Amino acid sequence: MIGGDNMGHITSKNAYKSLEERINWFTQGAPASETFYKILQVLFTEKEARVMSMLPVRPFTIKRAARIWNTSEAKAEKVLDQLCEKALLVDSTHNGVRKFVIPPPMAGFIEFALMRTRGDIDQKYLSELYYQYMNVEEDFVKDLFYATETKLGRVYVQEPVLTNEHTNHILDYERASHIIEEAEYIGLGLCYCRHKAYHAGHPCEIDAPWDVCLTFGNVARSLAEHGGHARLISKEEAMDALQRSYEANLVQIGENVRENPAFICNCCGCCCEALQAARRFAPVQPVATTNYIPKIDTHTCVGCGKCAKVCPVGAITMEENPETHKKQAVLHKELCLGCGVCARNCNPKAIHLERRPIEVITPVNSTHRFVLQAIEKGTLQNLLFDNQAFANHRAMAQIFGAILKLPPIKQALASQQFKSIYLDKLLSSQLNKQRAKQKKETSIE
Repeated sequence: MIGGDNMGHITSKNAYKSLEERINWFTQGAPASETFYKILQVLFTEKEARVMSMLPVRPFTIKRAARIWNTSEAKAEKVLDQLCEKALLVDSTHNGVRKFVIPPPMAGFIEFALMRTRGDIDQKYLSELYYQYMNVEEDFVKDLFYATETKLGRVYVQEPVLTNEHTNHILDYERASHIIEEAEYIGLGLCYCRHKAYHAGHPCEIDAPWDVCLTFGNVARSLAEHGGHARLISKEEAMDALQRSYEANLVQIGENVRENPAFICNCCGCCCEALQAARRFAPVQPVATTNYIPKIDTHTCVGCGKCAKVCPVGAITMEENPETHKKQAVLHKELCLGCGVCARNCNPKAIHLERRPIEVITPVNSTHRFVLQAIEKGTLQNLLFDNQAFANHRAMAQIFGAILKLPPIKQALASQQFKSIYLDKLLSSQLNKQRAKQKKETSIE
């Protein structure tokens, strides 16, 4: 047994409660409830919950896990492999050193449990718990999508509906096809949302395909190598999944970063938590929109209503034109995701996409997004401290580097939340350099 009697300091405490607290150390957490407690009991054995609750939230090595658990590295690696097999951990290798990380609840271990059919857990019971926690109870969804200004996910525009004129303006990171082309590893799994809805007795209303969930990079490789939660596929197969999703009128929602997003989901309005939240809590958006917005030509619109029917968030309604007394499509811009599904389904071509007048800002990478969300949520200290100890210097450098790229107001908020002399000095030093540079430029002029 890992750690033997050395685990005594937490055995008196409920293992699942300890795990719940560890999960909520993340910027993205999971509000406590009886339902969430039951979810943890399905996904984790008591032993797994106990050992997981002791692990850092930032990437860690086998050696560090062994030290935390007070066991040998060989025994520690065996347990870590078992946790990877259940997709409760994700692994990667950097410079020959294997590292592990606890995936967040979403997109993370909650979804991974339903990305394939499996017999080691009761997926129907788990789906019913998920439905209760996310579709009936509201705390998790509100925390996931609305606790921060910076969103977890963002929408990709459907590239086929863009005219040549507008295609020239689309940036690489705005194109799902570019993400696929650049990915080192691509994984294909079942759509967690539709899988969950099916078992919970709420099957997809449009009968959308299930096998269209895309993961990338080390996440894809880890899920494929351990437990077969995803299947590694070629870029051609990934493009096929994307095309099938277009044809099914699904919305592409990926990680809200410009560099190396970990996932792209292909979402329907009836099953996806994000799209359901867009309807429930409108007009506040649960995800970052695209940089596009539909424009409806009222002279060309024939009032067929197909665009309103396929819009996943109800951003288009059919209303009577006071002049012609005929029905025509009306766009509610504050609700629109800019996905382009409406334009794709407009037979008379009365809808085309235009760039939004104000560009939507996308974080550079995951670290940048984590820092922004932590600042907005008031949990920056959780990124900087781990298990009551300083994170490694490389991790600290990443976080501070992201902070220094923030606007002055966000930097000030970061400094307020983390009362560290080191951080204060770092920010002050950066500010002084900026002032010196400005002064020098002024004097030259």
